[in-house]
Amino acid sequence: MFLAEEVVENAGQFAYFDLIMILFSVIVAIGFVRLVLARDKNIFAIGFTSVCLVIFLFTDYLIVRAWLGIL
Repeated sequence: MFLAEEVVENAGQFAYFDLIMILFSVIVAIGFVRLVLARDKNIFAIGFTSVCLVIFLFTDYLIVRAWLGIL
């Protein structure tokens, strides 16, 4: 029960891991753009990167909502 209360207290606080997640999302987005603009298209890589990008963007959305105290 103590751990649950601690998680609730720290839910809206800033963590450095959040910045790492956002930075990694930017790197995945750059990779996605490079894959799409490449002359030789790798469909599997484009699909995998797009799924990863959607997941990371959704995670970033939740991180920002937690920072603002909406979540």
